[in-house]
Amino acid sequence: MESLENWRVLNQHLNTFEEPTVLAMLEHEIKNRRRAMFLQRLHQRYNALRVSRERIELLSKARAV
Repeated sequence: MESLENWRVLNQHLNTFEEPTVLAMLEHEIKNRRRAMFLQRLHQRYNALRVSRERIELLSKARAV
């Protein structure tokens, strides 16, 4: 995964990836290099994407006012 080569490349591309890709990157980092800052940043982005998706799903069930 070339986006995990260094911090600069990760931050350049991370906001363009969708939730499944970020999760795969997080799992790859956990299994391989285990760099704390990379794990934290990937988890932060994955969590933001997941929360956004869940909020959309939740609000789609809301009653219109």
